[in-house]
Amino acid sequence: MSAAAIAAANEAFYTAFRAGDLETITALWAERAPVVCIHPGWDALIDRADIIESWRAILANGGTDIRCVRPRILTTGDHALVVCEEHLPQGVLVATNGFVREGGVWRLSFHQASPLQQRFESEDADDPGVVMH
Repeated sequence: MSAAAIAAANEAFYTAFRAGDLETITALWAERAPVVCIHPGWDALIDRADIIESWRAILANGGTDIRCVRPRILTTGDHALVVCEEHLPQGVLVATNGFVREGGVWRLSFHQASPLQQRFESEDADDPGVVMH
């Protein structure tokens, strides 16, 4: 397990999202593992081709001003979750990004974001990157 590698994969996702870089987002999604993507207000997408097409539609007008804030990394074996806030000009979402190790590389297998109505503070609230195993 490498928290740094997981954090880098997560940051690559948000960098590509900001830049409107569909090629990088496509490369980040797992090819062999099951995949799921649930955009805010959308139905669950469970087919890789449908997921990539959804990102094509989202990024059709370019990137967006999005920042991943307060990421928390949870790992077990070849699976990891990054739970964070997505800060956008129009509001804050809570997101979970699931990663699986394919060929030694951390790739997205799950993404879900939904509006954040209320934040529940924990003793780790000020820690920008708590890593749990």
